[in-house]
Amino acid sequence: MNPDFQRMMSRAALQTRGGDLMGATRSIQNALAGAVDTTAGAETDTDTDAQDTDVIDVEARMIEDRHVEIGVANELRAPPIVHEVHVAPQAREAREAREAGEARAPVIDEERFLAATYARGRVSIDYKLYVPPGDPSLPRPLLLMLHGCTQNPDDFAAGTRMNELARRHGWLVLYPAQSAKTNPQGCWNWFKTGHQERGRGEPALLASLTQHVMSTHRVDARHVHVAGLSAGGAMAAVLGQTYPELFAAVGVHSGLPCGAVASAPEALALMRTGQAMPGASRPAASSPRAMPTIVFHGTRDMTVHPLNGEQVYADATADRQGSERVEHGREGGRAYTRKTRVAADGRSLAELWLIDGAGHAWSGGDRRGSHADWQGPDAASQMICFFSAHPRAGDA
Repeated sequence: MNPDFQRMMSRAALQTRGGDLMGATRSIQNALAGAVDTTAGAETDTDTDAQDTDVIDVEARMIEDRHVEIGVANELRAPPIVHEVHVAPQAREAREAREAGEARAPVIDEERFLAATYARGRVSIDYKLYVPPGDPSLPRPLLLMLHGCTQNPDDFAAGTRMNELARRHGWLVLYPAQSAKTNPQGCWNWFKTGHQERGRGEPALLASLTQHVMSTHRVDARHVHVAGLSAGGAMAAVLGQTYPELFAAVGVHSGLPCGAVASAPEALALMRTGQAMPGASRPAASSPRAMPTIVFHGTRDMTVHPLNGEQVYADATADRQGSERVEHGREGGRAYTRKTRVAADGRSLAELWLIDGAGHAWSGGDRRGSHADWQGPDAASQMICFFSAHPRAGDA
C-alpha cells in the first residue's frame, strides 16, 4: 500500500473519531486522488496525558473500528429507582455552555454502541464501547464491564441495563469479549495464576485495552472503574488488585475473591462451597489491598456460593478502621441485607448486598439478557452511585 495513502486514511479515521467529519472527507478524497500527505509528521489530537504508560509497557495498536449506531434506548418497564447520583460534570458543563452560547465541539445527539478489535502484540480482543450523547471534547467517566461465562457484550449490556444508566449520567462503558479460543465457555481465566498478576495474561490485556480507550476518547482519569458478573466479577476483583492506579473502584456481582485459587479444581470447589479445598492456601503474593468495592450476591446462588461474596467484602475491608452499618430492606419484590463499612469521616469503604432468594443472576436486570433477575435491588444504579462517590485515590 502507498505510504501516503495509508497515512491519510489513518488520519481520516482519527478525524472521524474526533468529530471532524468534513476534515475526514477531505482526507479520504485526497487519498483516493493520490495527493501527497503534507501533514504526516503532525501530532494528533490524542490526549496522551490520559494514558498511564507505567501500567503496560508493550506497544498496542488498533486493528479496526466497526461503527454501529443504535437508537435511543427504550424506556424501562418500571419507573427508575431514585438515587443520589450526580450527573457527570462534563454533561453539566456542556449544557451550561450551550445555554451561554459558548463555542464547543459539536454535540452528538445520538448514543452509539461501537464494535472494534484491539491488539496487544500478537493477542487481540474484540470489544464494544457505549458512547452516550453529548460533547465528545469533555472528559467522561469510564466503566469496564466484564461479562460472565457463555455471555457476550450485547447480551451483558441488555441484561444489566448498564447502557441505560450510562446514557442518563454521561458515562462511557467498555465491554470486552472473551474469545472461545481462550476459554471454550467464554469465561475469564481468573482461576489461573498466569491471569492473576500484573503485567501478564488477561489483566495486562484488559488494562491495556482500557488505556487504549482512554487515549482515543476523552476520559475522566479520576473515574475509571471496573465491574463484572460471575467469572467477570472475579476478574474485576483481580484488576482492582493488580492495577489500583488505573481503576478507582470495583463492582463484583456473584463473583469470587482475588487470588484464592490456583487451578480449575480449586476454583470448582470454591464455587460449590465458598471454601478452599483442603490443603490449598491463598498465595502470600495475593494478599488483598484495600480497594473501594461494592458486592452483590444472591443467597440462593447455586453456581457461586454466597460465601464468596462475603469474602470479597472481607478483603475490601481488611485492616480498614471504621464502623459497620447494616440495613434490611425490600426492593422490586426481593428482600436484601446491605452491609456498609464506613470510615470515621463518613466515607463508605465497601458495600455488601445479599439478595434474599436470588440465584446466579444480575440483580434488577432485564430479562432480555441471560443471567438477569428483574427482581431485587437495581445493581447497575447502585454501582454507578458507589463509583460516583469513589474517585481514584488521591483525587478530590
